[in-house]
Amino acid sequence: MSLKNTRAELDRLLHARNEHPEKAEAIDAQIYATFTQVHAIFVLDMSGFSRLTVRYGIIQFLAMIRRLVAIALPVIEAHRGTLVKQEADNLFVVFPTVEMAVDAAVDLLKGLKAVNSTLPDALDLYASIGIGYGEVLMVEDHDLYGSEMNLASKLGEDLARPDEILLSEAAFQQLDGIAQGWEALEVSIAGLSVTTYKRLL
Repeated sequence: MSLKNTRAELDRLLHARNEHPEKAEAIDAQIYATFTQVHAIFVLDMSGFSRLTVRYGIIQFLAMIRRLVAIALPVIEAHRGTLVKQEADNLFVVFPTVEMAVDAAVDLLKGLKAVNSTLPDALDLYASIGIGYGEVLMVEDHDLYGSEMNLASKLGEDLARPDEILLSEAAFQQLDGIAQGWEALEVSIAGLSVTTYKRLL
């Protein structure tokens, strides 16, 4: 009987690990075997939450999030991306390759710019995007955990500016010979010095 990557199964295994630390190595192996997947991880953050909410109110900002999602999902799907979850104004997406994730990010930012040209300034949409690559623990295709997931989140939510795409080192390495038009940056994340790569649009 094959185990499924459900939340209940993960909770059961973690409980067993806590109760039987002497079995931690075997339980960890079971968790990795059941939940590990390899993806390009794409984290989008809608820029300006605090400023827009204070100026225009939460309802307008929620409406803007809805507009952003409606624009983003067709672009994501066109590039074979899968929306894992949405948390407030953040989208967490996985792609088979980094190239697909980057192409989706570029097309999405171009699409937002085109939409903004038709909207009043108060309704303009801006996003920042972080992209990582590597193994994650995927839970029911609705949640994911891992160092590259954390890094993509930091890049997209904390470090990238509006209309910026930042790649982790692991994601950048996946681009091989097509990695042109990127600027290397040294940044500090949680006290660690890491190299990220900014797309020059």
